Amino acid sequence: MAVFRIYVEKKPAFAVEADGVRRDIETLGIQVEGVRLFNRYDVEGIDEATFETASRTIFSEPAVDLTSPELPALAADERLLAVEYLPGQFDQRADSCEQCIQIMTQGDRPKVRSARIYLIKGQVSDEQFAAIKHTLINPVEAREASLEKFTTLAASYDIPTTVETLDGFTSLSEEELAGFIVHYGLAMDFDDISFCQTYFKMMEHRDPTITEIRLIDTYWSDHCRHTTFGTILDNVQIDDELVQAAFDRYMALREETGRDKKNRTLMDCATIGAKALKQRGILKNLDESEEINACTVKIKCDVDGEQQDWLFLFKNETHNHPTEIEPFGGAATCIGGAIRDPLSGRSYVYQAMRVTGAGNPLQPVSETMEGKLPQRKLVTTAAAGYSSYGNQIGLATGQVSELYHPG
Repeated sequence: MAVFRIYVEKKPAFAVEADGVRRDIETLGIQVEGVRLFNRYDVEGIDEATFETASRTIFSEPAVDLTSPELPALAADERLLAVEYLPGQFDQRADSCEQCIQIMTQGDRPKVRSARIYLIKGQVSDEQFAAIKHTLINPVEAREASLEKFTTLAASYDIPTTVETLDGFTSLSEEELAGFIVHYGLAMDFDDISFCQTYFKMMEHRDPTITEIRLIDTYWSDHCRHTTFGTILDNVQIDDELVQAAFDRYMALREETGRDKKNRTLMDCATIGAKALKQRGILKNLDESEEINACTVKIKCDVDGEQQDWLFLFKNETHNHPTEIEPFGGAATCIGGAIRDPLSGRSYVYQAMRVTGAGNPLQPVSETMEGKLPQRKLVTTAAAGYSSYGNQIGLATGQVSELYHPG
């Protein structure tokens, strides 16, 4: 089947997002005359008549959008940048289009790919254009896309018939182990990979496969086992008086609850209050069961004039690390976890709150730490990701704010 393509651009009066991109570019110290933003859709698996209908009802809104089968011809002072998600990265825009077309046709689900095309107008040097690319493309989730047309949207993968064994892994030197982490782009640090080497050498008596190392690396990540919160705080230096007072109170509670011999960690800091209240007998209404994925409190609830026994659930979720790397998805799955976990306890979720801290969003991009996203990108994209998830599943997200405290 043919691959159909359409470009969708907001009419000038509604091009708010494009103007936001222009302002982001200006924070780099680069002055441009304007930015036009196109959403490109390629679709395969439908006929031309269906595509024409979808163009007016799914890919665009005629009242606010302009559509075209081609991009406009470029002037001498204009440049194009096309950005698409990495293979395997979830493309929400494309997925929604596929679902809508399938509902419309009541047939098989088509294949849709999307990309964002930035048309930047102004005298921009190659160096400046590279800086713009660096700002608009987060390499963790996206890449620069081709402007060529597709002959098919079907992905072609070379499926390995065997699993690579990492021959010689158990005999690598410390220097070679450090290089191993870099070569395979692992999240583990040196102590982690050294532990793995010792395990396979002493317990398995063999070299691991690449699949085993990748699997361990995934489950070793902060998202799976909260390594940050489990870090032992063996040397604490605090300059702020209020923070010091809070830490002193934490240390006193450790002694009160008999935890003073256990490791000091951020997780211990976060949970010590509840442990102390429970030990004092204050948490009388705390519901304890095997389903402990949220804090559950026994309450009386007035239901049509009748007092009924209900459980009130609270769930905190932290996604600092993934949000730092992929702000939209990290923040979205943060509220996702806070919603899904109470739902798994068969409860109703009626309200969510996002309370976060951030670095200075007005910090110049030139001062951004190497390998990190700019603070402005973090706070704005995280706020968008949070509200997107809540609103999509029908949980109204009324207020989303990122607070900066200069400390």
